[in-house]
Amino acid sequence: MTVTHENPVLPDDLLAAFAGRADRYDRENAFFHEDFADLRAAGYLTVALPPAFGGAGLGLPEVAAAQRRLAYHAPATALATNMHLYWTGVAADLHRAGDDSLDWLLREAAAGEVFAAGHGEPGNDRDLEYARTVAVPQADGGYRITGHKTFTSLSPVWTRLGVHALDDSDPEHPKIVHAFVDRDAAGIRIEDTWDTVGQRATRSDDTHLADVPVPAGRVARVLAAGPTGDPFVASIFAWAEVLFASVYYGLARRALDLAVASAKRRPSVKLGRPVAHDPYVQWSVAEATVELEGVLAHVERVADDWAAGVDHGDDWPVKLVAVKYHATESAKRVVDHAVKAAGAGALRTGELSRLYRDVLAGTFHPANSATVHELVGKSVLGLLAAGEQ
Repeated sequence: MTVTHENPVLPDDLLAAFAGRADRYDRENAFFHEDFADLRAAGYLTVALPPAFGGAGLGLPEVAAAQRRLAYHAPATALATNMHLYWTGVAADLHRAGDDSLDWLLREAAAGEVFAAGHGEPGNDRDLEYARTVAVPQADGGYRITGHKTFTSLSPVWTRLGVHALDDSDPEHPKIVHAFVDRDAAGIRIEDTWDTVGQRATRSDDTHLADVPVPAGRVARVLAAGPTGDPFVASIFAWAEVLFASVYYGLARRALDLAVASAKRRPSVKLGRPVAHDPYVQWSVAEATVELEGVLAHVERVADDWAAGVDHGDDWPVKLVAVKYHATESAKRVVDHAVKAAGAGALRTGELSRLYRDVLAGTFHPANSATVHELVGKSVLGLLAAGEQ
């Protein structure tokens, strides 16, 4: 698949179709089945695969740009698709580095398997450093996994779920097992829990794992519990954080464009001309535009540095969580300005009101606000390496 400026990853007519369905998916709390079928047919699910595996070979900067474009038209579709794209991106990163441990994932993605993320857990605020889900080691090198995963986007269609679980068979040396479960394995139950304020089309239902068998060949890493610099985990955060940031940039850009169009046509009796001439509206639009300029530059710089292998050393975690936090918090401010500029009409059911709800989810994707401030604060103050409070 060749990608050029003239032949973008997703053509305009397909994006227009996605935009035309987004409100219906939201209203019906329905998964984006038609969008997903179109994305698959267009080869979008394989864009991050190296050409040797049948993909387009796109790196993080190019995938992030494509996701910004998709999110502009259908943010929930883009957000859920992130989960598959970041697994294929991680596997591609490792392959390019000479690590073939996830080449099987690239082959399966090329064959049509759909990957999703099973990392959210009730009460686990340590992300990938810890797990409440339990992994029991087996004699053949595999595991049996039991636990409750939340926010598993792509619930109606995923066929492989990447999970992490705690192996505490040696209490003095607990380990985190990163593995992939097959949807048709015994012991998997998906619970219909997704009735949310926003991002409804992602269908991020809960997944329950009851003694689910995982063969040794589907175990990606077994690492000591706690912080790690392992390339597999580092790549997960790079792809996830940059793609989250990209989705919320695209969403916010769309909200601002809707507000600008509304302000140009909405009349004002006081002004005798459209409200675009109101200084307060101009101020709101300016504030939103400045926010977006900073976010785009930040996202592009972090994505480019990751793809180029820039050695930021121990600063990489700070850079990755910072770009996600910057983008999602700025997106909320941009959408808020957009709603004010658009006026009370934005309260009605429609695209801008949906974006106002959708943007709220950005706060809760990992790393959440509390984790970001703890990690960045301790790192900058020199406390992180020392393990101090």
